[in-house]
Amino acid sequence: VQLQASGGGLVQAGGSLRVSCEVSGRTFRNYAMGWFRQAPGKEREFVGSISRSGSTTAYADSVKGRFTISRDNAKNTAYLQMNSLKPEDTAVYYCAAGDAARDYSASYYSRSYKYDYWGQGTEVTVSS
Repeated sequence: VQLQASGGGLVQAGGSLRVSCEVSGRTFRNYAMGWFRQAPGKEREFVGSISRSGSTTAYADSVKGRFTISRDNAKNTAYLQMNSLKPEDTAVYYCAAGDAARDYSASYYSRSYKYDYWGQGTEVTVSS
């Protein structure tokens, strides 16, 4: 399974950005998807997740109400829409895929060890 993240870049505070994660190699709909981020000098942290069916999502408190995760199973792609961006959102964003035998709730996938495959990361920089 390969994950290819794209769409990062430089944006001003208050702006929006959408990052994508295309999955290849296995059946995309069998995987829950998650987004994590790592800022310079900090540990990787959970951003949000979406169940394999897309019926549930979960978010970190720091992004709740600003970020939205979605997926298009026909395109084998997950998305992270980021609005009202803040300088503290600056980080490398990673997507991850977790093998889901059942359609577990997205909240089940808030920990990094729940994921089997990781993308290479895409950098997001928010200027003040």
